[in-house]
Amino acid sequence: MNVLDLFSGCGGISLGFKLAGFNIIGGVDIDPDSVKTFQRNFPKSKAICESLLEYSDDKILEDFGKKDIDVIVGGPPCQGFSSANRWNKENEDPRNKLFFEYLRFVELLKPKAVVIENVRGILTRDKGYAKDRIENLLEDLGYNVNCKVLNASDYGVPQNRLRAFFVAIKKDYKVTFDFEQLNQKPKVTVKEAIGELYDLDKKPKEKLTSEPQNKYLKYLRKENQKIHNHEIKYPAQLTQERISHVPQGGNWADIPAELFPNNRNNRHSSAFKRLDEKACSVTIDTGNAHSNYFHPLYNRIPTVREAARIQSFKDDFIFEGSRTSQYRQVGNAVPPLLAKAVADELLKYLKK
Repeated sequence: MNVLDLFSGCGGISLGFKLAGFNIIGGVDIDPDSVKTFQRNFPKSKAICESLLEYSDDKILEDFGKKDIDVIVGGPPCQGFSSANRWNKENEDPRNKLFFEYLRFVELLKPKAVVIENVRGILTRDKGYAKDRIENLLEDLGYNVNCKVLNASDYGVPQNRLRAFFVAIKKDYKVTFDFEQLNQKPKVTVKEAIGELYDLDKKPKEKLTSEPQNKYLKYLRKENQKIHNHEIKYPAQLTQERISHVPQGGNWADIPAELFPNNRNNRHSSAFKRLDEKACSVTIDTGNAHSNYFHPLYNRIPTVREAARIQSFKDDFIFEGSRTSQYRQVGNAVPPLLAKAVADELLKYLKK
């Protein structure tokens, strides 16, 4: 089954589908570093750095029409769907243009299935208007559609991360995707994911020599056990001083008021959050210097590799670009094991 990933980023959805046995044909994204990362990790695919707005019909067919594309996946922006917009031409709203470009790929390539990932609020925004419009547009193209908000932590990802998924299957199949059939897994904690890397702060080394101590580490470890993208950096002394007062699971409220020059009480509960190693992580963000979550033991943010492990990227998935870019790629990605749960179930439908 061939997959095309639009708005691919570094390839989180693609990795999930690859783990489920799909063949990744290509990825399209506008960010050069993400495309380099995608190409490095999916060397047999066609990684293209381009805006979908610049893609002509002829080019779509030239690049991807020669092989049957069975599934199109991706996370197109669709903030412009609202009841206030209903009397205007929705496809002229600049916030929706990329969504309609995504649908153009679907119209031209006619995949058996379409998977769209988005923020969880898309299902309830404007009393469900946005959800209904997305479903109706896919139904008009000949698909049966279902959607649900999924929490990554239910599918073996050591992180609480809520994302909305739409799965559309061609009406020829006479089925509708059932999210209740997804295979849930036991919760994985922060310590189970990154605990074996703790000692690298004191004794840096390129390679792990110990045997993996749990199922999740067996999944993560690459054959030669090398650790990439694990550059350890500590923040400014004042930031270290502040976070030193925060226990695991605590936040800014644990920091003495005198360490803040301005009123601190207007801060969000996630500010200066320290990860609790006995629980799932908070949602991994795209931040670097301004990140809101800190290592469970050390007064620094997790490294790119630690963040990638919390997102369920395997250790042999290597990120390209600057450190800031790598953090952004990891934070923007769909956790591969979450994507795999959807892909595993979708494959059953398509094989039938």
